[in-house]
Amino acid sequence: MAMTVIVVESVPPRLRGRLAIWLLEIRAGVYVGDVSSRTREMIWSTVEVGVEEGNGVMVWHCRSEQGFSFATTGTNRRIPVDFDGMTLVSFLPERSESND
Repeated sequence: MAMTVIVVESVPPRLRGRLAIWLLEIRAGVYVGDVSSRTREMIWSTVEVGVEEGNGVMVWHCRSEQGFSFATTGTNRRIPVDFDGMTLVSFLPERSESND
């Protein structure tokens, strides 16, 4: 079992309710728990299917140089990028909303 944190934004209430079944919601949209890798994968599959127009990130402890790993889903400017075996975060450029 390993500590797992999931943060969701702009997701449907039904997904937030499902997450609250397995994890403790310590702030709005922030869920924490100590679950097995199998349960973590099942929870993340539920997030990926239910995120709709929102977004989410999951972080969990693992045996790596960083000591953790993470996954993202949905639309967000931050995206994970592999850099020589370490996962870093890159920012996508902001969308310009000009009416040309």
